[in-house]
Parts: sequence; structure tokens; C-alpha cells
Amino acid sequence: MLYIREMIWYITELATIQYAAEAKYVEDHVMSAHRDGPASAVFRPAILNGTVSFEELARHLDASVELGKAAPFAHSGSCVAWGIPFEIGHPVFLRDQAVTVQISPTTARWFVFLHTSDIRALSPDQNGFISPMRGIGQLGEHAANYVLIYEDGSEERAKIRRRHEVGSFDSRWGEQCTQAVTAIKPRPLSLNGVNEPKPMRDVAGYRYPVEWGARQKQLIVDDSVPWINFLWAFENPHPEKAVEALRFEPVCGTLLISGLSAGNPRSMPLRWGKRRKALLRFPAELSFDPGLDEYSLLDKIQVDLGQLITASPRLDYPTEDWEKTRQNLEPGTTLNEVLVEYTAHEDAEFHFVDGTRIAVRELDRGTAQNGFILQAVAPADRRVILRVVEAGTNKLVPIKLHVHGRMGEYLAPVDRTRVPNSGWFENYSPDFCHGHHLSTYIPGQTSINLPLGEVYLEITKGFEVKPIRKIFIVTPETEQITVEIEKVLHWREAGWVTADTHVHFLSPGTAMLEGAAEGVNVVNLLASQWGEMMTNVGDFDGHTTFGTKAAGGDGEFLVRVGTENRQHVLGHISLLGYSGNMISPLCSGGPDESALGDPVDVLLTEWARECRKQGGLVVLPHFPDPRLENAATIVLEEADAVELCSRGSSYRGVDPYALSDWYRYLNNGYLVPAVAGTDKMSAQYPVGAVRTYTKIRDVLEFSYESWMNATRAGHTFVTYGPLMDFNVDGRPMGSRMSLPSSGGTVDVSWKVASVTVPMTTIQLIVNGEVREICTVRPDQDTGSWSVRITKSSWFALLVRAKYDDKPEMIAAHSSPVMIDVAGSEFFVATDSLTILEQIEGTMAYIDTIGTRAEEIRYREMRLILESAYRRLHTRMHEMGFYHSHAVGAHHSEHG
Repeated sequence: MLYIREMIWYITELATIQYAAEAKYVEDHVMSAHRDGPASAVFRPAILNGTVSFEELARHLDASVELGKAAPFAHSGSCVAWGIPFEIGHPVFLRDQAVTVQISPTTARWFVFLHTSDIRALSPDQNGFISPMRGIGQLGEHAANYVLIYEDGSEERAKIRRRHEVGSFDSRWGEQCTQAVTAIKPRPLSLNGVNEPKPMRDVAGYRYPVEWGARQKQLIVDDSVPWINFLWAFENPHPEKAVEALRFEPVCGTLLISGLSAGNPRSMPLRWGKRRKALLRFPAELSFDPGLDEYSLLDKIQVDLGQLITASPRLDYPTEDWEKTRQNLEPGTTLNEVLVEYTAHEDAEFHFVDGTRIAVRELDRGTAQNGFILQAVAPADRRVILRVVEAGTNKLVPIKLHVHGRMGEYLAPVDRTRVPNSGWFENYSPDFCHGHHLSTYIPGQTSINLPLGEVYLEITKGFEVKPIRKIFIVTPETEQITVEIEKVLHWREAGWVTADTHVHFLSPGTAMLEGAAEGVNVVNLLASQWGEMMTNVGDFDGHTTFGTKAAGGDGEFLVRVGTENRQHVLGHISLLGYSGNMISPLCSGGPDESALGDPVDVLLTEWARECRKQGGLVVLPHFPDPRLENAATIVLEEADAVELCSRGSSYRGVDPYALSDWYRYLNNGYLVPAVAGTDKMSAQYPVGAVRTYTKIRDVLEFSYESWMNATRAGHTFVTYGPLMDFNVDGRPMGSRMSLPSSGGTVDVSWKVASVTVPMTTIQLIVNGEVREICTVRPDQDTGSWSVRITKSSWFALLVRAKYDDKPEMIAAHSSPVMIDVAGSEFFVATDSLTILEQIEGTMAYIDTIGTRAEEIRYREMRLILESAYRRLHTRMHEMGFYHSHAVGAHHSEHG
């Protein structure tokens, strides 16, 4: 489902719709004409002839330096804030003496002021304590009086207090106003993460990212801009009397009053109502261009005294060809039907591109105007039991499920969210958001409310089961739908088990469900630290493997909680399956992994050694990044595998950059197998999108321990869909064999298959270079080559594949088979030098900018790194490769 979020960002970019109720643009004084949406006809701006220009304000002696620097970012010109129009020319600078401003005689129930306060300095005593303590925002401090002067000479006075009626242009977080709002509408953040959040920008183009905390709230208030104005609505006790002037009386500090608007809404204009939803159909001639991005809808419909939350076009899934199209295919969108959610004041109106306006009050009754039709969406109300079973056995099987109705609307089971949230660390439900295409995971049976008529189902389960797309007709009598799935590839029966080495945030139970539904036999759920936040640490006990028969499972799908220990410069390391106490600290060395002020007091290599002592498997995750200490860990032979990671995409494939880095270690004889992990941290990525296949040999029963042992042995390949088997002279992946000094010819054989992504070519990689290529044909799934070698060499198999609508990718890659030729060592001088330089960089980091641990701890770490350096450096010299040395990198060897 397509959700149109971050609307104000786009509206400020477009500003294409002009409204007659707005006054002429004041070009001479525009710093930034902020418009957070269309202007309400309920309000009309009043011109304030102030006392200073914004240019003068930047040099004003009575203003703070900070205020002067922020002045270029202030609202000016023809602005709209919270749907209320303002004409801003010269603001009123209020400090030492009262200022009276004449306005055109105006009768109104409500006057809305656009104003802000300069910084108010605190006065701590000699000990740094502040009394009375009102906070930086000076809560309740009487700043000024605003006086309405009526035509009959009478007056009405309003007391302006800081953090009540007005706030500071540069506010401290947590010190909001009680009766005023920041003059930039709050806006929603994407609930489903269809797109990465676009940078927000203030009225002058100042940009900053949407942070995690703001996304958690699912809305954002733009209060981190350089200049914040506030809206305060004053209810006039004498709306029948015309106001001809205003007098601003200072009490303490400095205020800037930029704008004034008057109107007659029925109630407090800054208070919006509860969220509502409406289905809108545009006239055909106003259909939006599907070639434009999703934000193009926002020049079709806007709301003034309120905010749009979502605008989701009806998704255009294939109908007649539904059963023939591929799994996870994202839908198109319709051209003139859109479902909108909104929150608004009772006097708000929807605005359409042709000038049509429809009042919010009319929506409950239903309406049509100028070709715009509002139509209720009939709820899905037929409760159906959906069962997915294994063909031939009628056994319920966990799967990934997508269902939608005739209008393209996503239909979730009754115990799943209808709007999955795919933000980072925001989703705890078993859902998957593949762009606009939403799915969920079920254990084989679920209850779902369906509309009458056609419903469209998609069911997938890993890389060995044929994906299914089916159409069902739901009638008033439909009570149950049963779907059979068929396994067509049988790698599991041949001893292969699948694994995702890198998953975060899920509970063990949810990880178990998603792993089983995706056909992943081993899910490694990693506890870790993120600044002051710890995740999954309560799920770690150092001995439980969830899903075993002893733990009440069937022993086929397992979850084990390990840890990802991290340092933002030295690197990350995944410690899988170890027993006993948690290896800590989880993170080191300060942000953004560790907490501020944490010293660099442990190395990746030390974490690896401790993991091995406790019986675990050591993986270098999302290899090669962060790209520093993993060099020392590999040279010291403390790593069991490198992880080729999806990096957030199911279509990017194995990254050649990562392969290039891995190849240089293989070129120098370090046999480190490849595994795969998703680094899943949101519903945007499924467990096992890229996964490890491990061949368990000579073991009768699969277990977590047998999986670790086979992975250490390198009997692995990584894949985005294609499956393989590969050997050299009958030796499997991960093997090491020998040839005499004369070398020899080896026989390479392979077998491949894919039921998800079409394969294109098979490539033999020898010493990091493509040696042989075979184009895949429909009638060929096996092949062989005879290859002559004269020096020590490593061999690996690479499979390329391509969906029709996506670029070709490296879709699978084996671990190597290494062949030692007598008298010929694995050594590439240029690669060894880059590895050595990486170790030098590690030492340089802990020597210089890394927060220093206690001296003895620092020295211990330095000695470990020096030992890695010496080991490789000595070997380079033994191989006759001499090179220039970085200053201070190894002074113990070369004084």
C-alpha cells in the first residue's frame, strides 16, 4: 500500500496552488515565505507595520547574537502556518518601550499572533545553581501585555507569559508552550517505511534528518529549525466591536511579533479533531501522472486547518495475470482514487487542484462536488479460516502471506496489523513490507476478514518451495480456504540446512515463526547495544536453543540468541552460539554504538577469542564494514567466517566490493568461509532474504552444534535464491587439498537450481578472477570444467541471476576450495600490503583518537595488534617483499 507521508516537505517545495483569500506577496521583505498548506478562508491576515526589518534585526544591539544569526530563517512575506494566513513585513521589536500599531478596523472572534521571544539568560549562583528555577524557557515569566484597542476607545488586555502564550525562537527540548504552538504544522512520519524519510527542511531550506525517536512517535514537530515562531490564539471577548489598533507593552526581555490574523472559527483554531478517513475519487481530467513520484498527489488535495496523515492511491495489482506473475512484485497505482486520513479543526476544508473545496463537516453525510466523489470503503466482514498445508500430507506449514481485495487494499489477518510499521526498531509484529507490497507471517492457519468477491493470495516459503499466487471467490457461505504448497527443490533432504547469521530486535518467538515461514533452519538473533539502549539482552541466557525437541519444538527450525559486539571504528563481530555468561562489554569506544565517554577497552580479536573459549562461532558481520580491525582478527586466525550481507535489499545481490575485500585474504591463504546474514532491523527485510546454506556431513541429526561445526569447516554457500553444489576433484566447499610442485589439472563440477529468481550465468572464480563462464540454459543445471593450475590457487563458484524487472546481480557464491601447490605459497604482495596497512590503522586509532582505557588495558590491546602486525610483516619479508613503513606503526621491530 502506498502511503503519502512527509506532506509539508513536499508542499513547501511545490507551492503551486494560490488562494484568493491570501494577500499580495510582500517581495521587499521576504526571507522565506513559509507555507505549510492552503490558507483557510475563515481567517484574513492583518498587516502589522513594525519597527525593524529583518536585515536590521541581524545587527540590532538589543538583540542577542543568536537571534541575529537566526533572523535570516524567520517567517516573512505571505505565509501560511497551521492553515492560517499571515502577511509579514517589518516585525515589531518589543523590549524597552511600548509600541502601538494601527490596523484596518477588524471584527473577529479570534486573533492569532505569530511571535517569538529572544533568549532569556539564566543567573546561576557561584555554585552553578539557579533560583528561582523556571527553566531556560522561563516558565510563567511575564514578558509583555498585548492590548486590543477598539474603535470606541475601550481596551482589552492579555497577559503574555513565556512558555504559555509565547516561546523562545531557540527552545530547549522539553520546554514547550502550554497555550501556543510552534508555527510549523506537525506532520506524520511514515508508519510503514515505504520510503526512507526525506530530509525535512525549514522555511529557508535548512535541512536535518528524521531521527529514530521522531519516527517512533509517528509524527514530527519541526522544532529543530534555526528560528521558531509561535502561534497564539486570543479569543476576543467583544467580537462585535471593531479593533483598530494594538498596543504591545514590554515587561521583561525581548519579543518579536511578526504577524497577525483574524477570523471567526467556531472553536479554538489551533485545536484539531480526532483522526478520520475518507475515500476520494478525482474527476478523470484531474488524474495524476503515474510517472511522477508519490508526492504528486499532494497538489491534488490538501487540508487547511488540519493535516493530512496518509494519501494512499488504490493499488493496481494484476488481475487476469495474477497467478502468472512473480512473487513480491510491487503493484502499480490507480490514477484517480485515493484514500486519505486526516486530522482537522471542525471548520477545516479540503482543497482540490481545480479550486473545489469540501468542508470537513460534510464528509459524514457523504458528498459529491465538481466531479469529486467521497465514498465509504465497505469493510471486509466475512470471517474466513485460511489454512496452508503441505501437498500430500495436509500438514499445516508456516508461510509468508499476502492478501488483497479488488481495490488493491491490503487485507491482514485479524491478529495482524493492517498498517505494518517498517521503521528501524519500530516493528515487533511478524510482517514484511516490500515497498508497496505488504505481507505477514502465519504459522499455517489464521483467521482473516475478507470482502465478498475476488480476493488475491500470495504464499511463499523460502527458496525450495514454489511460490503461489491464487484468486479465490468469497461468498456469504465461505468459511474456510485451504491452499496446498509444494516443495520442488530438495537441498534440505540432501543434508543442506539454511541460516541467517544476523537478525536483530525480534523476539525469539517471532524469529522462530518468521524463520520457519521463510524456510530458514537457523536464525541467529543478536543482542547488542545502541548507545544507552540494549536490545534482546533479556533473551540471552547462554544455553537455550529455541525450537529444539528438548525445548518443545520439532528440531527443524531453531533460534539461538548470540551477541553482536561492536566498535564504530575498529569494527563489529558476531558471536554466535556461545555458552555461559554474556561476553561484555557489548560495545566499546563511544558513539554511535557505545555510550558517550566509553573507552576503547576491548578488541574484536579479544571478543573472538572469548567466544571460541565458550564454544561459539565467530563471524565478521556485514563484511568488510566497519573496515579496520577485522584484518588483525583474520591474520591471527580468530575468525570463523565472513558475512556477506544483504545491506537492506533483496535485489542488490552480493556486493562486489565485499567480495573484493574477502578475495585479498583468500589470495594470501586465509581460508575464511562465507556465510550470509540480513542484518534485519525492520519489517522492510525478511529473515533469510540472503542466507547461508551449510552442508552437514556425517551427522545423523541436525542440531545447532552440528550447524556450527559444518560452518566452521566451510561447507557453505550464500544465496539470494539460486541453490548450488560445487566441488573440486570431489572435495566440497571449504576443503583444502595439495598438489605436487608441478601443479596439475583438477576437475570442477557443479549443480545449480532456482525456483525463485531466474539464473543467467555460472562463473568459476580462481584467485579472485573469472576463469570460466557458462550461460545457464533451461535444460541444464549441471556442469564441469577441467582446470590446469601451476601455483597455489583457490576456487569458488559464482551464480548470476536476474528478475525481469531488476538488474542482474550476483545471486549466489560458494566458499572456496583451496589447493596448495608444493613450493608455491598463497601470497599476493599488493593484497598483503593493504592488509598490513589496515592493521597499522588499527594501532593508529587506539594510539591517537580512540578514548584511552587504563594504561595496562591499552598496552595489552596494543600487544595483540603488534602480534598480528609482526606475523604478517615477517611473512612478507620472508616472501621477499620489502616496503616503506608507516611512522610509529611497528617501532618495536625497527627502532
